Amino acid sequence: MSNTSKRVEGAVEELDGKLTSDVGRIIGNKRMQGAGKAREQAGKAKQQSAKAAERFKGTTEKVIGRIKHRVGTVMGNDDLEAEGRAEELQGEARRSLNR
Repeated sequence: MSNTSKRVEGAVEELDGKLTSDVGRIIGNKRMQGAGKAREQAGKAKQQSAKAAERFKGTTEKVIGRIKHRVGTVMGNDDLEAEGRAEELQGEARRSLNR
């Protein structure tokens, strides 16, 4: 399962929990309210986990890209230098999108 689908699944779980909790509160059912809050928190945790995994991927891309960029610069290989810089920027973008 991709991290994007984990984030979507977490968001759905969070929303379902919020609705269940609200219904429990409205009808005075403490057990339902508690179960809803637990599901809401589980959904939030799932989303945070997926974001952390994406930040890790971004960091890895950034580091590998930086290495390629520097090696390309030292070797005078413009293609490797450009490829490395592109990967570095992609990693930075992935990290920024998953804060």
